[in-house]
Amino acid sequence: MEDIQILIVDDEPDIRQLLRILLKNQGYQISEAASGDEAVQRLRDFAGFDLVIMDIMMPGMDGISACQAIRRFSTAPILFLTAKTQLGDMASAYASGGDDFLPKPFSQAELLLKVDSLLRRYRMYKGKPEQYQDDSIHLDETRRCVVKNGVAIELTVKEYEILRFFFRNKGKPLDVRALYEGAWGDSFMPASNNTVMVHILNLRKKLEDDPANPTLIRTVWGKGYQFG
Repeated sequence: MEDIQILIVDDEPDIRQLLRILLKNQGYQISEAASGDEAVQRLRDFAGFDLVIMDIMMPGMDGISACQAIRRFSTAPILFLTAKTQLGDMASAYASGGDDFLPKPFSQAELLLKVDSLLRRYRMYKGKPEQYQDDSIHLDETRRCVVKNGVAIELTVKEYEILRFFFRNKGKPLDVRALYEGAWGDSFMPASNNTVMVHILNLRKKLEDDPANPTLIRTVWGKGYQFG
């Protein structure tokens, strides 16, 4: 893991130290930033970060604003750490371009599982380009974007993983459990329902002509979601 670079962003030195020790013990290379502004500049200066672990509530530029700024030039996955766990907070985190969400306080085991999952998928994108085609949209793993009617639409790592899973199961209704376990690669938990719902809403906002009446990602009542 010597070549895996992780940026830790938190205004609390004790949290940065805890994460640095934990992740260094796993063999990762660690850099730190104490604010959202510093995080944005670090990513501008160095394009090789494989993952960003970022607190949401920071003075000055908070994590949400920093994520929005980072998404203008970087697709590195972003894992949010936060004490704010309401559905609206999760929606804001994902809508800003975040890829996963871990409430504070968190267990070390859960953090490492999420880190491993995000890194595995991100590095897979860079190493195994594939092509997925539908009548109206084109999914390109080389650039990790979706093209609709000739217009490129940027997706977060998790949004891309969900859409790719939909392509692989085109025309098949997927319940929330199947979608979560297939796209996240983790075991389904009751709290995962909200996570899936927020990501589907965000994908519809990006892809559908009328998100309130979706035609690409449809709800099949009693069965789940269906693409195509």
